[in-house]
Amino acid sequence: MSKVKWVRLGDYISPRNERNSDLRYGVELIEGVNSDGEFQPTKAITDGIDLKPYKAVWSGDIVYNPSRLNIGSLAYRESGMCIVSHLYQVFHVKEKYKNELLPEFLIIWFKRDEFSRIVDYYNYGSQRAEFNLKKLGELIIPLPSLSEQQKVVNAWKAFREIKEQNEAKAAPLMQLCQSYIQELKHKYPAQEIGPYIEERKEINSKNQFGEKDAKGVNTNKEIQECKRIGDKLNTYKIVYDNDIVFNANIKLTQTSEKFAVGLYHGESQCIVTNFYTVMTCNNNLIPEYLMLWLSRDEFARYVKFMSCSSVRDRFSFDEMKHVSLPLPPIDVQRAIVNIYKCANEAKQIAAEADRLSREVCPALLQHVIHN
Repeated sequence: MSKVKWVRLGDYISPRNERNSDLRYGVELIEGVNSDGEFQPTKAITDGIDLKPYKAVWSGDIVYNPSRLNIGSLAYRESGMCIVSHLYQVFHVKEKYKNELLPEFLIIWFKRDEFSRIVDYYNYGSQRAEFNLKKLGELIIPLPSLSEQQKVVNAWKAFREIKEQNEAKAAPLMQLCQSYIQELKHKYPAQEIGPYIEERKEINSKNQFGEKDAKGVNTNKEIQECKRIGDKLNTYKIVYDNDIVFNANIKLTQTSEKFAVGLYHGESQCIVTNFYTVMTCNNNLIPEYLMLWLSRDEFARYVKFMSCSSVRDRFSFDEMKHVSLPLPPIDVQRAIVNIYKCANEAKQIAAEADRLSREVCPALLQHVIHN
């Protein structure tokens, strides 16, 4: 019922098969495409590699990994050039159709979940799933007017700009925060945190909190909705704002980064299962500052080393009290925490912009096609 014209994609695109046969491009130009649809320097070992089969990629080209297309390994080259493995497929919009089809519009079309399902459908039963350029060219795509395509592309670019700007802010701030933490080790003597923390053992004995208040801690250091809620909520522990919660039981098979600890922020209390340990900080230790240390990979390895048991590793509150770290004055702790908050806020804004681009742009696409 749509008034939008539908066309065969292969009629509008052309492959680029320019090889580095004369070795004019070196290893410093090798890039790949990750599952987020971004170009990145290669992680492969390049010593002694034969660069002749590598393909040149120029501004305006679209590149994808034919065996990983269903998970988003496809990117648009906006500026500059690079070379990619001969296993990649490289193509561009034909010159005579550049006033009819925007390559960015194609990228948005490819990034939909529906397109991933199409790739999986055609690859079903293949010993090695590869969606080559011939198969891609056989797809039928919508071709709205250039102005309608531009509307969708502008929205996509706006979200990407917000994402990239905030990622650019977050990285140096996070690095600065980590630098300050390393510097503290040399400025302030390490002290056991036992005198500055206290275990909270308040139980939900009167069932004043229900299932909607039950929380858990994941290994990303976040307190989230509880996925499995037990019957005996009257045995759950109560958690207040600024309390730190961690899981004392750690499976032996877990890696060093899997220590589950989180800082709770909420206007009202929540409850956690009694497997968790809940603790508070006094006025000489800011809980966010303590979380910065507890969230580090180094601390997770320390927990793994100090825990003991044959079936389950266990890191108790008593062992937590013996943790040593530098304790600067409150104003120094607060300054470091504020830097971290700024970095974390930038990361959250970037993540939200990325999420919205994946939700809003396909919706705009559908609106353009069907209206």
